[in-house]
Amino acid sequence: MKYKLLLVICLVSAFAKAQDYFFSKYAPFDQEIPTPEAFLGYPIGEQHTRHDLIVAYLEKLAQVSPRATIASYGKTHENRKLVMLTISTEGNLSNLPSIKKQHLAFVDTAEKETNYDEVPIFIQLGYNVHGNEPSSSEAALLTAYTLVASQHPEIKKYRENSIIFLDPTINPDGRDRHTQWANSFKGSPLVSDNIDAEHTEMWPRGRTNHYWFDLNRDWLLAINPESRGKLDWYHEWYPNVVTDFHEMGTNSTHFFEPMLPIGSENPIMPKENYEDLNNLFAPYFSSALDEIGSFYFTKEAFDGTYPGYGSSYPDLQGALALLFEQASSRGHLQDTDYGTISFPFTIRNQYTSGMATVKASVENKGALRKYQQDFFNSAVGSAERSRSAKAKFDQATAYEFGDPKDKNRTKAFIDKLLKHRIKSYKKGDGRYVVPVLQPQKRMVQSFFETYKKYRDSVYYDASAWSVSNFYNMKHKALSATSSLGQEVLSTDDIATVTPVSKTNYAYLVDYNDYNAPALLHHLQSNGIKVATAFKPFTAKTTAGNIDFNYGTLMIPVSRQDENSQEVFDILREAQEKFQVPVYATNTGFSLKGVDLGSRNLQAIETPKPLMIIGDGTSSYEAGEVWHLLDTRVGMPLTKVLMSNFNRVALGDYNTLIMVSGNYSSLSKGDKERLRNWLEEGNTLITIANATSWAVNAEIVKEKLIKKEKDSTELKSREPYVDAGPNRGKQRVGGAIFEVDLDLTHPLGFGYTTDKLPVYKNNNVWLQPSNNEYNTVAQYTENPHIDGFISDENLNDYMKKSASLVVSRVGRGRVILFADNPNFRGSWYGTNKLFLNAIFFGSLID
Repeated sequence: MKYKLLLVICLVSAFAKAQDYFFSKYAPFDQEIPTPEAFLGYPIGEQHTRHDLIVAYLEKLAQVSPRATIASYGKTHENRKLVMLTISTEGNLSNLPSIKKQHLAFVDTAEKETNYDEVPIFIQLGYNVHGNEPSSSEAALLTAYTLVASQHPEIKKYRENSIIFLDPTINPDGRDRHTQWANSFKGSPLVSDNIDAEHTEMWPRGRTNHYWFDLNRDWLLAINPESRGKLDWYHEWYPNVVTDFHEMGTNSTHFFEPMLPIGSENPIMPKENYEDLNNLFAPYFSSALDEIGSFYFTKEAFDGTYPGYGSSYPDLQGALALLFEQASSRGHLQDTDYGTISFPFTIRNQYTSGMATVKASVENKGALRKYQQDFFNSAVGSAERSRSAKAKFDQATAYEFGDPKDKNRTKAFIDKLLKHRIKSYKKGDGRYVVPVLQPQKRMVQSFFETYKKYRDSVYYDASAWSVSNFYNMKHKALSATSSLGQEVLSTDDIATVTPVSKTNYAYLVDYNDYNAPALLHHLQSNGIKVATAFKPFTAKTTAGNIDFNYGTLMIPVSRQDENSQEVFDILREAQEKFQVPVYATNTGFSLKGVDLGSRNLQAIETPKPLMIIGDGTSSYEAGEVWHLLDTRVGMPLTKVLMSNFNRVALGDYNTLIMVSGNYSSLSKGDKERLRNWLEEGNTLITIANATSWAVNAEIVKEKLIKKEKDSTELKSREPYVDAGPNRGKQRVGGAIFEVDLDLTHPLGFGYTTDKLPVYKNNNVWLQPSNNEYNTVAQYTENPHIDGFISDENLNDYMKKSASLVVSRVGRGRVILFADNPNFRGSWYGTNKLFLNAIFFGSLID
């Protein structure tokens, strides 16, 4: 208790000295430049600073000092500015275009520059990618002030020898969500009790962005505007060092790299990065933290296996990316096992590590520049594979890909290649080629190679990320390439379609296209009646004889409430917006297969979806559904808190979506209402753990595969220290598997091949249905495509289970996804399974 009291007294005493607590060692300061405290009206750490005030302060620095400039690189979903403050000497900033040119010469594999020590080093300090890890953005204000205003010889040296790019808040939407919460519940005096509301945010919390995406997983996938803007900035500047500041559990200390060893057996990241450079920088961090008496640890946690973190993506761009994790006060003052931890204390550790990063970068700029040059030269100078998983990839010089039957999905995939500056070339007939030997070779490997061998079995995040599988983008490795053809520089003309001509009879929409569900929604929201084909056919159209697949959409002109011209105008508007192939026909008589008046063309009911959110549910999965329907389909989605579910008039909706979560708070009456609603003919869609809930709650009569317990079986004795890793390897943290899909089922409409990659990050093992027609997707005999899975999970569970099952409840049905078809907004390959569940669920007999 004495220790606790002493610690509080010391913290209060330090806080009373205002900002001297942070940066007195860098005095004197330019008196013409306002401190953060003078500008904000309160000392840093006294409360959480809103993003608009953070931006305003940085704009003030750029206004009053010739040593700083500021620019915006984008906006968030909620229209908050994303900004970058550039700091150096006045001379360097006025000469920045020339310095930039010299810097990029080390990235250009055609150049052979060797003046490594003569060009200022490029440092990018990035803060607050997780909105409720707020200490780093406060540290960003202190760092910006120090680097701009300090007249200390050491800081002058930093400005002279570096260009520092400071991004104060990577996730402004999430930060402001948390800032509002923490400031609203702040007590006076401060309340350190862990259970106080200040320290326990409500769902969905501030970690994520507007659509509840974790932006620290989005560097590779580039779904959100925050990441897309940052990537455009990144590939313009190619910094040498990049920081990634985070917070972790309150009872921890402070972490800096080295991390855990990379889990891949043969990482694509150069060994010089994760061993030599990290070990070069670590003494700077330990020395700086020792000086202020802070405790820390290294090597025991986190890993850089997944290339989509802020602390790993730059490593694949010739930079040194550095992760920092600070124990969080989760508010302004909170109890820990070692006394209380204050917000100013957490800020000081982040500030100290950031300044140590600048020091280490400047003092090792020659080594960093040469490393970046060698990194890119090695990408184009050798055909050796550093991370090959399959023999067929060992000698690959290029990858050929493309789906001529789905140009919008192909377009989306190429957009992702371009976002990462991966060069691709148009081959013709809807096919494209990506050569391996190019400056972005490591990104080519990340997109196309799969991996099954690991030196570890427990991962901080996903162990599979082959982006081509995310997009169900079939591809083949080429051992040799002739002329590459024309380089793809834009996606503008990849999915353009011929405008449909007018007819008074019927229109046919190619449902193979990724954007077809969005076009369907556009038509339905404008009152157009649409049918879908349960059997294929060949029709005579105004564009010639065309083969149409399962799921083809048919718009019968004479059956509409609108006249033929109004129908045509609505359809043309939809086609222009979504660029989906649409054909006009003047006859219902098919050349082959069913005619347009057949009972095998059934009218599609307009979906009215509802999704349960709130405490107990996965905000990630809920956000993925919301994002998909909002941004790609344009479909309104009603989101209801679980605590309000008993107030919902279920009869107003025909589709209910349940993502992973704990639904134990739903009462017996809630379950009964749900069953009654289903029996009336409606559709419930469950994802991953919600599927387990539906089975265990006996909403459906399906079963889960569970291991038989043998009470007589004695387990062998194991060391206590191995308990975590041994149990952790039984968790499916994120890997890719192959399923066999029933293309004739409404949920399979629009797919053209029956083998489909799916993403699994759970241990939901769904038994195939007893009804022989209701197992829509089942794992294949050898399902493992990419990522880690234990032999037990693979052989005893996965190979015996189903990925997608439909279960009848009265006149309704439950569509059970064992996997997540919308993972991180990037699974273009399985999005249509989920959208088919929404649009065609009512048609499943």
